[in-house]
Amino acid sequence: MDQIDEHILRVLTADGRISNVDLADRVGLSPSACLRRVQDLERRGVITGYRATVNREVLGRGFAAYVTVGLSNHTKASQDAFERSIAVAPQVVECHNITGTVEYLLRIEAADLAAYKHFHTDILGTLPQVNAITSYIVMGSPKDERA
Repeated sequence: MDQIDEHILRVLTADGRISNVDLADRVGLSPSACLRRVQDLERRGVITGYRATVNREVLGRGFAAYVTVGLSNHTKASQDAFERSIAVAPQVVECHNITGTVEYLLRIEAADLAAYKHFHTDILGTLPQVNAITSYIVMGSPKDERA
């Protein structure tokens, strides 16, 4: 990785649909050299895909919360069961196994507070592995670089 590769990544992160000609112009390369670098970044696994940035409110998922989840049993079987349950919950858009006093950090997206309450109480709260739930409601996102 050199400065040009890093510049290519910054531009593509901001606009994954930029044409190769425009990208080459922005990073100071010929189109063929730029394309070779992008293809090399893809081949090496630095670039793993391209995503669309979506308006979550238009999709009916304008409410967001981060939720920490503690498990009652700290076994591999308990973690696997929890992860299988979370994998099919459409409200869970991110699930991270973390260190600290709890096992998981989730990003939840729902239509509104009532929809989140339904998820919290009727889905997450009914999982037998769950011992503790703490919700952090997102009030604003001054920086959000997710797709």
